[in-house]
Amino acid sequence: MALRNHSTITEFILIGLSEDPHIEALLFVLFLGIYLLTMIGNLMVLLVIRADSHLHTPTYFFLSNLSFVDLCFSCVTVPKLLEDLLSEKKTISVEGCLAQVFFAFIAPGTEVCLLSAMAYDRYAAICHPLLYSQVISNQLCVRLVLISWGLSSLDSVIIVLLAINLDFCDTHTIHHYICELPSRLPLSCSDISTHIDILICSSLLHGFGTFLLIFFSYIRIVSTILSISSTTGRSKAFSTCSSHLISVILLFGSGMLRYLMPPSGSSLDLLFSIQYSVITPMLNPLIYSLKNDEVKTAVKRTLRKYLQ
Repeated sequence: MALRNHSTITEFILIGLSEDPHIEALLFVLFLGIYLLTMIGNLMVLLVIRADSHLHTPTYFFLSNLSFVDLCFSCVTVPKLLEDLLSEKKTISVEGCLAQVFFAFIAPGTEVCLLSAMAYDRYAAICHPLLYSQVISNQLCVRLVLISWGLSSLDSVIIVLLAINLDFCDTHTIHHYICELPSRLPLSCSDISTHIDILICSSLLHGFGTFLLIFFSYIRIVSTILSISSTTGRSKAFSTCSSHLISVILLFGSGMLRYLMPPSGSSLDLLFSIQYSVITPMLNPLIYSLKNDEVKTAVKRTLRKYLQ
């Protein structure tokens, strides 16, 4: 019978990214810069979309929600990382660890749902431009966003219940910079085979389910684009989808690998986590701003308006 003394553990120790103080100082400056860029970029997207009436469309409604999710995700992971880079002892309470487990799943889970909704929006705009306003209504947009949050919240509650139900005997050192269930599972002295099966099933259903929606949407989109006779028309259609595709690749590539690969405590685990939890939230506003003439024009209008 397993020793059930998990209630005596009040905190976990995080290994972090490095134990060298000089490297930690450099990493602190690097991640502080990334955090500030993430905050400024996503807040700018939210402000511009809110202030400019030209961007009050379903496409930018989804983009504003994407920026909000990125803001929330970055606020959950990066401040704690910055604090630990300046601390000799990197600890996190059991409650704080469970909160990170929850938000480390709900934020990317909501984001993949939003990306699938954005793929459907692109499909409607390119494949059915004359019916776009009827297919993508404001009510549908709100429902899709609520469904995205609802499904992700349900999955995250399941993940937290798995985390709560773990027994810890002696080891409470997490070989990571944040609390994620894949890093927390190997520390348990109880049988985790069922937990791993549920985690994989949940990740597959949520991840591949949304990915299939995006995949089939783009099959129709590419088919429609290739049927356009005008080279300029094809180029413009591909341009409207390129930003979305880059976001999909960045998030799905690292996030799915992180939750489906067996945790090893290696630098590869850290790299995947940094990619989807730190780098992607910073890059999304840059991707959608630099490759979108409407956003760039709206930024100029907004800056001109507020500066005057």
